[in-house]
Amino acid sequence: MMEWRRMDAALLVLLLGHLATALEVPLDLLEGLPQPPTITHQSPKDYIIDPRENIIIHCDAKGKPHPSFSWTRNGTHFDIDEDPNVTMRPHSGTLVVDISRAKAEHYECVYQCTARNKHGTAVSNNIVVQQSRSPLWSKEKIKPIVVQEGVSLVLPCRPPAGLPPPIIFWMDNYFQRLPQSSRVSQSLNGDLYFSNVLREDSRNDYICYARFPYTQTIQQKQPITVKVLNKEPADERRPSFLIPSGPSSSKTVLRGQVLEMECIAEGLPTPEVSWTKVSGDLPAKRTSFLHYQRTLRIVNVSESDAGDYRCTARNQLGSVHHTIHVMVKAAPYWISGTPRNLVLAPGENGVLTCRANGIPKPSITWTMNGESIENSPKDVSRKVEDDTIIFTDVQTGSSAVYQCNVSNDYGYLLSNAFVNVLSEPPRVLTSANKVYQVIKNHRALIDCASFGSPIPKIQWYKDSRSSILEGDPYIFHDNGTLEIPIAQAQNSAKYTCVARNKFGISENQIYLEVKEPTRILTLPEYKVVQSGTSVVFDCKVKHDPSLIPNMIWYKDEGELPEDDKRFIIESDSLTITDVTENDAGEYRCLRNTTLDSVSATAKLTVVEATPTPAVVSERPDPPTDLELTDQEKRSVRLTWTPGDEHNSPIQRFLIQYEDSLHHRGHWHNLTEVPGTKTTAHLKLSPYVHYTFRVLAINDVNWSRPSAPSKVFRTEAAAPDDNPTGVHGFGTEHNNLVISWKPLTGHQSNGPGLRYKVMWRQNVEGAEWMTETVANSTKFVVSGTPTFFPYELKVQAVNDHGEGPEPAGILGYSGEDLPVAFPENVQAIVLNSTLAKVHWNPVPSKLIRGHLKGFKVYYWREHEHDHHKNNNNHPKQILTFSGNHTHGMLPGLHPYSRYLFNVRVYNGKGEGPHSPTQEFETPEGVPGPPTSLTVTDTDIDSLTLEWSPPHVHNGRITSYTLKYQPVNNSNELGPAEELDLPANKTSVTLSNLKYNTRYKFYLNAKTGRGAGPAISQEAATIVDEALISQLGVDVDTGKTPTSHPIAWPSSHRPPHKVRHVSPFGNVSSSVGEDGALISWEYWGPEKNVYVEYILKNSEGEEEWQKELVNGSQNIMLKGLKGGSSYRVRLVAKGHHDQPLHLSEEVLVTVPAVVSRQVDIATQGWFIGLMCAIALLILILLIICFIQRNKGGKYPVKEKEDAHTDPEFQPMKDDDCTFGEYSDNEDHKPLKGSRTPSNGTVKRDDSDDSLVDYGEGGDGQFNEDGSFIGQYSGKSASRDTAEGHESSEAPSPINAMNSLNSFV
Repeated sequence: MMEWRRMDAALLVLLLGHLATALEVPLDLLEGLPQPPTITHQSPKDYIIDPRENIIIHCDAKGKPHPSFSWTRNGTHFDIDEDPNVTMRPHSGTLVVDISRAKAEHYECVYQCTARNKHGTAVSNNIVVQQSRSPLWSKEKIKPIVVQEGVSLVLPCRPPAGLPPPIIFWMDNYFQRLPQSSRVSQSLNGDLYFSNVLREDSRNDYICYARFPYTQTIQQKQPITVKVLNKEPADERRPSFLIPSGPSSSKTVLRGQVLEMECIAEGLPTPEVSWTKVSGDLPAKRTSFLHYQRTLRIVNVSESDAGDYRCTARNQLGSVHHTIHVMVKAAPYWISGTPRNLVLAPGENGVLTCRANGIPKPSITWTMNGESIENSPKDVSRKVEDDTIIFTDVQTGSSAVYQCNVSNDYGYLLSNAFVNVLSEPPRVLTSANKVYQVIKNHRALIDCASFGSPIPKIQWYKDSRSSILEGDPYIFHDNGTLEIPIAQAQNSAKYTCVARNKFGISENQIYLEVKEPTRILTLPEYKVVQSGTSVVFDCKVKHDPSLIPNMIWYKDEGELPEDDKRFIIESDSLTITDVTENDAGEYRCLRNTTLDSVSATAKLTVVEATPTPAVVSERPDPPTDLELTDQEKRSVRLTWTPGDEHNSPIQRFLIQYEDSLHHRGHWHNLTEVPGTKTTAHLKLSPYVHYTFRVLAINDVNWSRPSAPSKVFRTEAAAPDDNPTGVHGFGTEHNNLVISWKPLTGHQSNGPGLRYKVMWRQNVEGAEWMTETVANSTKFVVSGTPTFFPYELKVQAVNDHGEGPEPAGILGYSGEDLPVAFPENVQAIVLNSTLAKVHWNPVPSKLIRGHLKGFKVYYWREHEHDHHKNNNNHPKQILTFSGNHTHGMLPGLHPYSRYLFNVRVYNGKGEGPHSPTQEFETPEGVPGPPTSLTVTDTDIDSLTLEWSPPHVHNGRITSYTLKYQPVNNSNELGPAEELDLPANKTSVTLSNLKYNTRYKFYLNAKTGRGAGPAISQEAATIVDEALISQLGVDVDTGKTPTSHPIAWPSSHRPPHKVRHVSPFGNVSSSVGEDGALISWEYWGPEKNVYVEYILKNSEGEEEWQKELVNGSQNIMLKGLKGGSSYRVRLVAKGHHDQPLHLSEEVLVTVPAVVSRQVDIATQGWFIGLMCAIALLILILLIICFIQRNKGGKYPVKEKEDAHTDPEFQPMKDDDCTFGEYSDNEDHKPLKGSRTPSNGTVKRDDSDDSLVDYGEGGDGQFNEDGSFIGQYSGKSASRDTAEGHESSEAPSPINAMNSLNSFV
């Protein structure tokens, strides 16, 4: 920048502050001037300290004489000399507490610093000192979490409370952040939410970390283990919100802070969350969405952010909404800055203003020198009026420091401002004989900083002091600075700055030098050269001879290499020798001086061979010779000369302008003209200092801009336009806010732009009220009637007149709550779940605002004849936006009594409710019976017991029982139906088929009809004779393959079960497929497990778990043969609820359960028989041939000599085999089953199924199924092969044999 800009910044700031009356005495420049104390540095209001370091509480102040300091602690004087651990820094009020000899918590107090000298007393804010805390995580043992795939899950973090609060994040054992997505995300409180869990979510290292930022410590929670099962994955479901709960909630936020709202939904598929503002649009520039749209964040909250926000969670199955009502409050904040210091001369007037606002409106109190102003000495020159202190005709000795305290429920502001009464002659503070340099046609600023009391008046003289400078081309600023908008050579001169007040005069000489601009005379040109040759770029520049120039060359915006000797830089050129392909590019010469710089570019192309001459097109040269003619008040004609086209015709010209009065240094597009024209008639705006330039464009590119034209100044005029966007509304019930969109600088048409605000009540004969304001976009009319129509106008005015007559618009003063309720409210019941509510409209004058709609509050008082629920239900609200006189109430409960009332609401809120009315809904169909249980099962009868429906929806008139048999292929037989009286809760069915499964359906009826049915299945038992054949143990009642005889209810236990746990009738049976566990469950918990463990297990061996949500029986597979297991049921609720356990049952699995094998159907046996038959055939043929030859073949003798137990001799009479039989040496002992170790011993010669790949010792076959009960060495095999065994035949074997013939 120019040298003259390197001025003393402190003097310029001082000057600007002086003329704004916010003046402080320049103690560093003017010695001996008195000044009351001013607090220059203090610790924050909420001061958090590190308990490991010394406590430093800052308090610094300046004044003349230098102030002394004192402190209060918790409102009382703090004697620092009495505390050996506390010292005060020299020439300062800063306290230093040495905590090496004391505990930091002893100094957690509220401190306030006071700085005083003989001219006044200044006080600091209340400084609340607290030490940072990073407490340890409480020790806890976190049990593994087992969930079914697809359900939602919340992993709590619950970090210890610290100061300040910690930052939460989740990582694994390897300190890697856990991946998050729209399905898995962290909430604002640190908990980890899963909208639905997947198998890959299973892991044992979910770790929550808390980082305490002040002490930079990190603590971790114990790892959480999550195991996801997929045996019964959860069904797809529509979204529901995990947080927040309910349909709506509210939130309060302070102005200027950050508003964060979150909605986390669960569902399957994963829901997508979106946000809208019900009462308007989201502030785009201040709004962001975090955590995959689940968190809405608005920074720098303002009052306009209040309202209702709606989050919506949606997937393919539906959507759910939640509305958050946001209320914006505000701690006190300054409207026009803090109160400013006053420096007054004796006899002058002044004002101290403490303008602040807040929600709720804050209170303002004044103190003087730290004491209540009412208790201070009376001063006739001082008058306190709310937020303003008015000083009139002040006198010497009235200097003091005033404190303004603004407070409401959310905070406070405390500001010191002094009144310093001085009598001082003027002093010019700008350095004497200072030289300013500026480039011709640029703006020149010459400063004259001064001090005095009263404030000096500044006057300027040029060369001799014959006349005062005034008018064009000079602009005089309030701070004393002289501005020359377009400096010319004749402006170079000596200028004298004179400062005057009633106590004297001071002056200073300052010099201005206007320099010629730097210009490029010869531009570098586009070059095409061969490799190995040389190239020269010329860049001849003309500059002011008094300025020292500097030339820099760039290639592709990078400086040339200093160590490459091929680049030769001279004063006006660049030479490149021995050119290579790497030298190709764009070269730019930059010529700069201490005040300005110019640059030009050219392109270098390097070719291998001599290029064929071709037409080379370049961008055009800039136009020249700009001339302004036909100058009118609002128009001018611009003419120019086109530059060289460079083999590409100019397509069009672009005319740009710069406004040196309002927007210096910025060029704006004005108009375009065809390339065949070289003149344009330009329409202009008043009160603008125009400078024009022209650019040309061809097929290559735009040209460089032309040199600027001369400045053309249009005259000021009255505004042509009025403000747009005029609105009238109220922020309070008794005010009217008139707002508008202000005019731009171009639209002002002249200096002194202001706005004439006009309003009147929209009634006949009302008079217009007028107020003129400047630098504002709104005006508040107080004391208006509530919600009254007003006609409004806003007209632009400047120093040259008024704008056109504005059009009137209609606005309304502030709203208030409605004072009336809808009348003639009545309800018409349409059916058992729907009612229609009617009401009369509310008169407009009683609404007292814009009618927004009506709200119907309704609630169910009770259900008839259902004494279990006589308490009132929560109120429900239906909102009908707009001017309605009726509305529908859906979703009602049948056979119930409802109460309701109606309220009207406007933009302010709701009015009173109408008298409460009532209506009753008719009967509906009942719900299903609560439970259906099968008891007392016999051969041909059983008893059904049930509980009435939980939801009656009317008077129960009867029950209908329907049942039908189910065969082995699950086909239903003919149905029987019974009508049962309403007072009956059990029935015994006789004459049923034995050993038959039945399906039962039971529903209840009201006068409206039948409700849904509850179903159950059960079977009659087999005949006792058959039971004895099955080998039932009379003591235990178990058989080797017993089956459950009833499927119990899913709601409540039968009346015989004790209510000590939510489980009852836990039973077990061991069958071919495994162990079947059945139970009854009536608890509220959703997560139910079956746990089992070996009976003799020791130590910390864990129970095996199987999730059984929604079922009341399960088949346990894979149990070890010959082992006993302890089995129990577990119901698990939330993490803070206890587990519910059932009684344990003992299940014993046999080592090997025999299975009868029909040998006649086995493949190996059939193949063996075929092979023997073929061998016999061959022997017969050989025998026949031998006999025909007359020879003898001693077959019988050989067979007798070599007796094989597997092959008996052939009968001579029919040529067939004798009976096939196994040896009996390996048969099991009579009456025994399998040994306890699960194996059957045999001799070495035993020919078992294992030898043929069909047997085993209770292992798993190829498809993973358990076959230990169906194979192996047992007595059943002997039974199939013959009846030599003396053991009684098993009925199971008998049935298997029967199956083989079917």
